[in-house]
Amino acid sequence: MSQMLTESPLDPRSAVLDQVCDAGDPWMAEVKKGQIFRILDLEGNQAVDTLFYSAADPEERYSAVDTIARQRQLYLTTGSVLYSNEGRPMLTITADTCGRHDTLGGACAAESNTVRYALEKRPMHSCRDSFMHALNHCGCATHRHMSKRDITANINFFMNVPVTADGHLKFDDGISGAGKYVEMRAEMDVVVLISNCPQLNNPCNAYNPTPVRLLVWDAV
Repeated sequence: MSQMLTESPLDPRSAVLDQVCDAGDPWMAEVKKGQIFRILDLEGNQAVDTLFYSAADPEERYSAVDTIARQRQLYLTTGSVLYSNEGRPMLTITADTCGRHDTLGGACAAESNTVRYALEKRPMHSCRDSFMHALNHCGCATHRHMSKRDITANINFFMNVPVTADGHLKFDDGISGAGKYVEMRAEMDVVVLISNCPQLNNPCNAYNPTPVRLLVWDAV
């Protein structure tokens, strides 16, 4: 799938939710079926690690395997449908001013920080830490008992992870910029779990984690 840059007609002033998630912080919220959810890269080249779960049943969640296989594409952009592990559409990307989002790079963790960078990087804060922090403080009864086993392969919005000719992954400089965004329509009630990546060693966020803005509009 080639990049499909598509702007949204929605006005932030009419959003029913408008919040900023600081660099390195987690964020969790429910988006109802038909609502539109936007992630906005405030300063550019930030990596936003994101997972989606059915609000009705946390055992149903975003599946990288189903999403990639059904669309025969590794990257997400306008028109991409995000599928659950039960093969149902969860969200559809309706607008995208960045043009490509990663499905393969995964979330940074103490272990991956050690392997990719150096042993002394192990104690650094990671996206898996942020995911677990959000789950442990979730006020949603159906999702309160989620654990490490529920952190599966995530989407990295705005992150640039090319696949080389020999099948390896590269973590390259980001292709996003200040004010770029991706927007999705929820096809079911979903719980959104975000780690706004704290990684200081990754060129995808220019070695400088920055905040993102999160907006939700009611169905029109």
